[in-house]
Amino acid sequence: MDSNKKYWKGLEELNKTPEFVEKNKHEFAEPIPIEDVLSGEGLLGKTPRRDFLKAVGFGVGAVTLAACQKVPVHKSIPYLIKPEEITPGVANYYASTYDGHAILVKTREGRPIKVEGNPNDLLSKGGLSAQAQASVLDLYDVSRVKSPLLNGSEKEWSDLDDYVKLELAKIKDSGKKIAILSSSISSPSTLAVIADFITEYPTAKHITYDAVSYTGIIQANQNSFGKAVLPHYNFDKADVIVSFGADFLGTWISGDEFTRQYVSNRNNKSLQSKKMSRHIQFETGMSLTGTNADVRIPVKPSEEGVALINLYNAVTGTTLPGSKKLADNALNNAIIIAAKELVAAKGKALVVAGSNDVATQVLVNAINAALGSYGTTIDLDNNSNQYKGNDADLVEFINDAKKGDVAGVLFLNANPVYDYCNTKELKDALAKVPLKVSFNPSLDETAAISTVVAPNHHYLESWGDDSAITGYYTVLQPTINPVYNTRQAEESLLIWSNNAVKSYYTYVRNNWDKSVLPLAGLSGQKGWETILQTGFVKVADKPAGAYAFSRDLNAVAQTILTQSAQLVASGDKAYELHLYQNTAIRDGKHANNPWLQELPDPVSKVTWDNFAAMSLTDLKALGLQEGDVITIDANGTSIALPVLLQPGQAEGTISVAVGYGRVKGGAVIESGIGKNAYPLHSFRNGTLQTTAVAKISVTGDNIILAQTQTHHSYEGRSVIREASFTEYKKNPYKNSGKDGEHKDYKSLWEEYDRPAYNWVMAIDLNACTGCGACVVACNAENNVPVVGRDEVRRRREMHWIRIDRYYSFNEEGKSITEEHEIDKLKSLNNVSVVHQPMLCQHCDHAPCETVCPVLATVHSSEGLNHMAYNRCVGTRYCANNCPYKVRRFNWFNYWNDSRFENYLAEQHTQLVLNPDVTTRFRGVMEKCSMCVQRIQAGKLQAKMEKRPVKDGDIKVACQQTCSANAIVFGNGNDPNSEVSKALRSERTYYVLEELNVQPGIGYQVKVRNTTELEA
Repeated sequence: MDSNKKYWKGLEELNKTPEFVEKNKHEFAEPIPIEDVLSGEGLLGKTPRRDFLKAVGFGVGAVTLAACQKVPVHKSIPYLIKPEEITPGVANYYASTYDGHAILVKTREGRPIKVEGNPNDLLSKGGLSAQAQASVLDLYDVSRVKSPLLNGSEKEWSDLDDYVKLELAKIKDSGKKIAILSSSISSPSTLAVIADFITEYPTAKHITYDAVSYTGIIQANQNSFGKAVLPHYNFDKADVIVSFGADFLGTWISGDEFTRQYVSNRNNKSLQSKKMSRHIQFETGMSLTGTNADVRIPVKPSEEGVALINLYNAVTGTTLPGSKKLADNALNNAIIIAAKELVAAKGKALVVAGSNDVATQVLVNAINAALGSYGTTIDLDNNSNQYKGNDADLVEFINDAKKGDVAGVLFLNANPVYDYCNTKELKDALAKVPLKVSFNPSLDETAAISTVVAPNHHYLESWGDDSAITGYYTVLQPTINPVYNTRQAEESLLIWSNNAVKSYYTYVRNNWDKSVLPLAGLSGQKGWETILQTGFVKVADKPAGAYAFSRDLNAVAQTILTQSAQLVASGDKAYELHLYQNTAIRDGKHANNPWLQELPDPVSKVTWDNFAAMSLTDLKALGLQEGDVITIDANGTSIALPVLLQPGQAEGTISVAVGYGRVKGGAVIESGIGKNAYPLHSFRNGTLQTTAVAKISVTGDNIILAQTQTHHSYEGRSVIREASFTEYKKNPYKNSGKDGEHKDYKSLWEEYDRPAYNWVMAIDLNACTGCGACVVACNAENNVPVVGRDEVRRRREMHWIRIDRYYSFNEEGKSITEEHEIDKLKSLNNVSVVHQPMLCQHCDHAPCETVCPVLATVHSSEGLNHMAYNRCVGTRYCANNCPYKVRRFNWFNYWNDSRFENYLAEQHTQLVLNPDVTTRFRGVMEKCSMCVQRIQAGKLQAKMEKRPVKDGDIKVACQQTCSANAIVFGNGNDPNSEVSKALRSERTYYVLEELNVQPGIGYQVKVRNTTELEA
């Protein structure tokens, strides 16, 4: 499969551009600014008094008091008598929930510092998304609203309550409407509170609205089966998966849950059983899911509906009216192949689509019904509660508000002034609503125009519950007292609706005592305490039913064809626009989080900005270079964005990520990050649509994107190994190198025994999807600093683990020359992708150790490469000598340098730091330590319990958060450990093993379920 493959990170590396060659031929990307080091804020500089006070003054004191006191504190008191549950130096863990997932929250000295997945979580079995990992940082965000606001002025809660209750009473007497406008709520107790509020105010209505809508799927299920629900999909039960633009491993519905399911049919265990699912992806822009597909076919938005009609025809043997072939023969052939494979896997097949169009989703339902997917790979009875928004309800609210029928609106976890497609219309409507209340914790775009801001607690300060999937209940409990003068939104609703129960904690307890605990066979205080310890309750699933589809599809097909015709771009500089979420920022709610902003996009490797992704063919036709700014006009609005060459992008299309361009809600946001693409959406056929026809114009400006993809070059050395599933079944050792002749390397190093432990790692390239959750987990665990857009542009990102993304295509021995330009353009539109986590390899023959003049980097008797920060003088010789380019040079004192105030150098955000890990200072090298603090803690715990360390006692941060279980860590001396078993896999190889540095991390060969022709 791989004999003719060429792997490359970016087009500059593929073409060996002069700039790329120049940047990578030197020992270092740039010299150390000696004059800065020796003056100003360098080594001789002193920490400013202002920064010192920020670190140890009232800001930290406020949170410390919140962490350690049981009751409100009105004066400063010495820390003489510690709270009973706090032992300095020892972590406490609390079960809680995030986005419906059961989690564990680690606290130190009463302050939450880390979020982990609960290993018993039903959805992802301990895996956790980047957003969940980063959520702890939001707790210490100094831009949160610190007290209730009335017309912009701070008020006491009692005064605010009097005002709101009086206004609500007036509205009730007038008979006008009240709207509770929220994003989807899956908390049973919150929904009950809202129901009680509506009972008190009968003209109130709960309007559920999601910035990224799934109304199309919900309405399609109502039309098809009479069930207005979002199904629960079972990718682990599917032998063949065909997706049309659904990024189910990234942002579609429940990416980390679907990742666990998907990988279970493709990982080491599955392959050893000679079993592997088949995944075909049709999509416009390159998504995270598309990079993992066995076969990926670029399609325009205008082609997607026609392709689905053709797929239905091929699966069922019928011909819908208006059916036609697509212009692209390769696409037609792919549809025929996909249909054959789906029919062959009947009962174990799954077709999904990312479209929010009702007609498109009805057709998808018809295909799945014909394949027998309902009751197996699709469950409508144990459905998802995660997205329940109704786009038409929001439009109705706006119309009512414009007419003056709405006198009050309450915004709960919703920011429509930012993320609705027609902001002007919404603002004009809201101007006619006298009472506007925002529960949002920050002064975001919607809160800024609200009459009342009643700031909600952060979830780590809150009581509550969740039920992401029918029958699965998780509990939310606070891990710290409120940092600021905030109050839980549910409690505010209870008070304003004159509820007999004023405490939301009591309300949740009553709700669980009555409706949830009995389902688990529990009761009373003991039952409640059991739930607080386990974190969740699982009720037996209802039997999943098989649903027959009987609707006439003639009108559905005609609607799809009409819409497809409307999306065809015609005329000069007209393109089909595709809007999507990227895996880091998603819908923009967490755009003020610097950990997420600096997480490289898994495909483009861009940080801190969104962009317009285009194909090389289109860029060349327009005479554009990467970074050139274009104006995109669609749906009566326009935004200006830099262009980015995206291999795999469908020709004639532009892809733009939403979630950027916010203007209010925090210091990070207000520094100016990207452009808001939500206004490019349109409301068509009852739902919000993410596709449109766009016209572009060139501005003449150029923006340098903060892109990390080619910052670390291997100088053309081969680091990726692949095999097709067909090849693997014939020869399991294919491309691992284990079936070749034994290489007898000569060594310059002495060999040493590791009598107790030999800490090693295995990474399965077939399981890793490239999501990047491990990067954020490592940031949180190891106090990795955020450096910001400008420093990333200078190649100074500090991440200890990176996910390298490699494109490849079969060159068939051709060189990239002018006569092969057409071949190159075609190949770039049909690339395959491999993701490879890369971190310090902890080499037994570590080349970094031999060149350090001060012995700052040394090898331990347990196989780890250590760093002595107080010994390092920053020569960077080790970075130059490292073939993996995983060592980072610390350019600044990021934790107390005022230039980094927007990121982590703020008075509260430093409280997220892990006290078990040193914060590094300027001028030293740093890199992955294999979470040595966790290793020591695991050994200490075993010693206290007078037993040896067991396999699984110690999990490094990147391993623990991985939903795919792609990373396995443990003691290589134990032949029965999971890591030893993984490293004995016939697919295991070591990156650059020909250098004989003897890395401690083994990788498993990437296997794709492709035919030789597809490969």
